[in-house]
Amino acid sequence: MTSANAVDPVPTSFHRTAIAGTEIFHREAGPQDAPALLLLHGFPSSSHMFRDLIPRLAGQYRVIAPDYPGFGHSGAPSPAAFDYRFDRLADVVEALVDRLGLKSYVLYLQDYGGPVGFRLALRRPERVRGLIVQNAVANAEGWNPEITASMGPFWRERNAETEKPFADLLKPETTRFQYTHGAARAERLSPDAWTMDQAGLDRPGNREIQLRLLHDYQSNFAAYPAWQRYLAERQPPMLIVWGKNDPFFTLKGVDYLKQQVPGAEVHLFDAGHFALETHAGEIAERIRAFMARLTPSR
Repeated sequence: MTSANAVDPVPTSFHRTAIAGTEIFHREAGPQDAPALLLLHGFPSSSHMFRDLIPRLAGQYRVIAPDYPGFGHSGAPSPAAFDYRFDRLADVVEALVDRLGLKSYVLYLQDYGGPVGFRLALRRPERVRGLIVQNAVANAEGWNPEITASMGPFWRERNAETEKPFADLLKPETTRFQYTHGAARAERLSPDAWTMDQAGLDRPGNREIQLRLLHDYQSNFAAYPAWQRYLAERQPPMLIVWGKNDPFFTLKGVDYLKQQVPGAEVHLFDAGHFALETHAGEIAERIRAFMARLTPSR
């Protein structure tokens, strides 16, 4: 029997919108007039990474999580039809935000969500009520130096030899590694996560899409000074929820964000790159407390 006091979770709805000549998928839940959270996913994931977080927040907030072109359930036009650069990913998300009528929001940045979200913040700073950062950096020193060592040659001259470390990122074993490395609660890891990601990576033509974005990642390093100025000058309310065993982004990334925004609230979890997979409940709790402290949106 179902208890008379049981509360059904707020359902998530799924939408497709034509933007920039392709179909963009997003998940949405919560009241239309509630404060908005815009969840921006990382590589090689999609809005699927927020599947456990969205229901935990949707009772109080309007939660929106898009898939970028070439990821998840969004279209993956060929590079001849879509220019796969981070500027263009931000263009698409900005267009979706406008279609949805969002006037203000809190940005959730994870991995690729950092470059996309910081671009949105610089373009329309008045819209950003706050930042939630999960394993996304704004400084070169926040990277594992073993990773950055291979970036320079690839960025200077892309060829079969220099792109090999990045092509290896698209392999099933690497995708799984991104979820399992450093995850203290291995029993909470759902294989659906890396299976879903790999299905997207294995779509015909997706290898070239991902390599183009990885090659364009140099534009993010070039943009770090602008992001740093934004943080130092605007002092946005910031919550940092970080998997401390991340093989890509180190705690120097956390330290730098805290230096730029001394008021930032930091919570470290015994988790890896995708901390939401194992700590969604704890992260949701921190988010609800953070959101409750923000100045009401206009």
